[in-house]
Amino acid sequence: MNERLDSLLARHAELTRVVEDPALVRDQKRYRDTMREYAQLSEIAAAAAALEGLRSQLAEAQALFQDEKDAAMRELAREETRSLEERIAAADEALKTLLIPRDPLDEKNIIMEIRAGTGGEEAALFASDLYRMYARFAEGAGWKFEIMSSNETELGGFKEIIFSVTGKNVYENLRYESGVHRVQRVPETEAQGRIHTSAVTVAVLPEADETEIDIKPEDLRIDVMRAGGPGGQCVNTTDSAVRITHLPTGLTVHCQDEKSQIKNRAKAMRILRARIYEAEEARAAAERSEARRSQVGSGDRSERIRTYNFPQNRLTDHRINLTLYKLDLVMQGDLAELFDALKLSAREELLKAG
Repeated sequence: MNERLDSLLARHAELTRVVEDPALVRDQKRYRDTMREYAQLSEIAAAAAALEGLRSQLAEAQALFQDEKDAAMRELAREETRSLEERIAAADEALKTLLIPRDPLDEKNIIMEIRAGTGGEEAALFASDLYRMYARFAEGAGWKFEIMSSNETELGGFKEIIFSVTGKNVYENLRYESGVHRVQRVPETEAQGRIHTSAVTVAVLPEADETEIDIKPEDLRIDVMRAGGPGGQCVNTTDSAVRITHLPTGLTVHCQDEKSQIKNRAKAMRILRARIYEAEEARAAAERSEARRSQVGSGDRSERIRTYNFPQNRLTDHRINLTLYKLDLVMQGDLAELFDALKLSAREELLKAG
C-alpha cells in the first residue's frame, strides 16, 4: 500500500506541474485525460494529507497524556487519543478504498438497452416501468437522458427501448444493472388476481468515442426503409428508418425514432460503436484472472440478478443477498441505497483480491 501511495503522490506532483502548462489546452483529448487523472489523484493526495495530519495530532495527544501531571488534563488527553484513533482508522480505510485501481470505464457515459423477455405483454409493461425508474434516477442525479430507439406495444409497454445516459460517473453507478430482472406481480389484465412472473433483460454498454473504435465504411451495410409503428401502421411516409449491419461481427442496429434519416443513422452508429466496444471489453475481461472479478457479477445479461416482488413490496438482489422492502420507492427512482451496496461489495472484493 505504501509503495503504491508513494508512486501516486509522485505522479500527482508531476501532474501539478503539467496542468499549469498553457500548451496543454491545445490538445483537447490530452487535456481531458490529464485533468481527469489529476482530479482523481488530488482526491488521494488530500486523503493522505488528512490522514497524516490526524497521526500528528495523535502523537501530540499521546505525548500530552504521558507528560501531563494534572489528572483532569490527562483524562482529556486520553479521550482525545481514543477519538483520534477512531478517526485515523476510518481515514485509513477511506484511503485504502481510494487506492483501489479505478476501472477506466467508470466515468464513461452509457447506452442502456432494455428488452422484454418471457411474459408477453406483462414483460413489455415492466420494461417500460424499468425505463421510467432509470429515467427518474438519472433526472435526480442531474444526468442527461436520450431515447435512441424504441419499439412500443399497443398497451404502452416496450418490446425494446435503447437510450443513452450522459453525466458524471454514469457507468460506475449503472454498470451492475446488466442481466435478467424478474418481476412478480398481478397484471392489470388478470381477472382472478393471480401473480405472474415475467422477465426483462438489461444491457449496459459503455459508450465509446469515435477515436476508440475504428469502424471502416466498407465493413458496413446500410439499409433505409420506412418507419413502422405498433401493429405495423405507417408512421412515416419517407425512408427515414435506418438499419446498419457491421459485417465483421454480424451486429445489427435499427433506428427509426427520428424523422430524419441522418439523425437515425447517427444514433444507430452510436449504438453500434458501443456494442462493438462492449464486445471487445468483454473479451479483455475474460482474459483477466478470476481473482480480479467482483462477486456482484460479470455483467452477463443472461444472469438473473434481481427480483421485483410487488405483492410484498420487496426487491431482492441475488448477487449480494440484499433485500429492500421499499419497492414502491425504488420504482420511483430511489436507487441510491441499492447502487451504493453494489459498489461497496465490488470494492470489498477488490480489496480482498489486492
